[in-house]
Amino acid sequence: MPGQRQRQQKPKHPKEKRPATPTFLLELPLVVDPGQATRLRAHLEAARQLYNAILSQGQKCLRRMRADAAWQAARDLPRTQKTQRAVTFSALRKQYGFTEAALHEAVKGLRVGWIAEHIDAVLAQTLATRAYRALNRVCLGQATRVRFKSRGRGFSSIENKRNDTGLRFVLQPPEKGNAGFLLWNGDQLPAFIDWKDEVVTHGLRHRIKYARLVQRPASSPKAAGADAEGYRYVVQLALEGKPHHKPKHKVGQGIVGGDLGPSTLALVPQEGEARLEVFCAELAPEARAIRRLQRQMDRQRRAGNPENYDEKGRIKKQDRKKLRWKQSKRYQATRRRKATKERKLAAHRKSLQGRKVHEIVALGNTIIIEKISYKAWQKQFGKSVGLRAPGMFVELLRRTVASTGGTLVEVPTRTTALSQWCHGCGKKVKKPLSQRWHQCACGIGPVQRDLYSAFLAAYLDPAHPIPSCARYQPYWEGAEARLRAAHERTTQRAREGQALPRSLGMTRARARLPESPGEPPLEPALLLWREEREAWAELLEPPLL
Repeated sequence: MPGQRQRQQKPKHPKEKRPATPTFLLELPLVVDPGQATRLRAHLEAARQLYNAILSQGQKCLRRMRADAAWQAARDLPRTQKTQRAVTFSALRKQYGFTEAALHEAVKGLRVGWIAEHIDAVLAQTLATRAYRALNRVCLGQATRVRFKSRGRGFSSIENKRNDTGLRFVLQPPEKGNAGFLLWNGDQLPAFIDWKDEVVTHGLRHRIKYARLVQRPASSPKAAGADAEGYRYVVQLALEGKPHHKPKHKVGQGIVGGDLGPSTLALVPQEGEARLEVFCAELAPEARAIRRLQRQMDRQRRAGNPENYDEKGRIKKQDRKKLRWKQSKRYQATRRRKATKERKLAAHRKSLQGRKVHEIVALGNTIIIEKISYKAWQKQFGKSVGLRAPGMFVELLRRTVASTGGTLVEVPTRTTALSQWCHGCGKKVKKPLSQRWHQCACGIGPVQRDLYSAFLAAYLDPAHPIPSCARYQPYWEGAEARLRAAHERTTQRAREGQALPRSLGMTRARARLPESPGEPPLEPALLLWREEREAWAELLEPPLL
């Protein structure tokens, strides 16, 4: 109308994404009564069935897309044409509905009936995202198949996208008691908060991005905090910011070179003593106990199912009819004991790796190691990698170094080849894995192979990760004594009875070192001890009649 001021409409802008911020986790145990535990198991069962349904639907889309001739034509495009390949694959994904947005739309039709009473729309979208990521790994060739969640395996975790609806964590203000609760589907699950713990206090001062409910098996239903089915429940809070850094964990200044093996770890800082040690050596006794339980389970399984084995003790081949296995109560009890041992082993391994990471960070804030394929290690060193998990250790080291303001540099092995290179003559000579000493005709060595690789990494230029002879000459004289001292300490531990892997150069306790031209002979005291032992053995032998 004339005479009236018209309202100026602000131009609509597309929804802007919130910039990415650092995130860390804080875990709090939940206090759950029997009724709440029953409802939580029902919610997780509904989430399992919904996840399997969306996973099945996405798998059908992936198979139809791969069966199309246009998919193979897109794969045949040269990798130099990155833009054309990306456009072609993106069009195929949209055509067959194999996108994250398409699965978000598809989950709306699957979240019906009784499942909708347990899982809200936002949680259904997170399940669809989880299924898409699993299928996308198969699409990209990073995995061979997806795994559906069986009823026996169950569904152990579920998370939200934000903290204002559905599954959310609420913290009371100080005047009301500072209590915390996880709210989900009308249930209020109190969390146990130890305000004297500096880690918990630091975490709850930060903004909560979203909450995750985790169900973990306990040793038995009679364990503390376990429900009738033998499960404990915790809440993991994704918090905005950086994790708490304890004052006892110091951050060093300088460069540290490292050489990580399947069962060994060599560290050489530019300033300080070098180290050569067994990686997570304390895990060996627990692994032996688990192996004994595995043998016991195998005997119980054979005793309860003799019809499933042939005359040679091998499992019969399955035809169209699958073999049916009986599980006795003793077998189930042994299996629970084994699962408890494995959980304790995983917790112990995580604790040892965290302790070792802080020891490395205390040596220096710049860590240089070789970039290694840990999946390839699994094929060649399966038992050792499965026990010590070096890949998980490197990931923990990367996060800790980043949170303390340091740098983790992973140099490629193809260009550096630290274990094959000699800084004295600049030549690369391929060595077999059985050769644990480096000795060159130019006069370098003998020196333990892992320690020498860590020394080369410590003085490597991160900007130009190609070894140079001129760079190492000023540092070798001072470092050679440190490397020999580190190996002597390892030798002393072996003589005291510690079992060491062969990769360190000692096959067993009190054994001779591998022969090396520069290696000193046995000390006279050890030779005298051996002669006295043989003499006592002769005196104690009974006389021949």
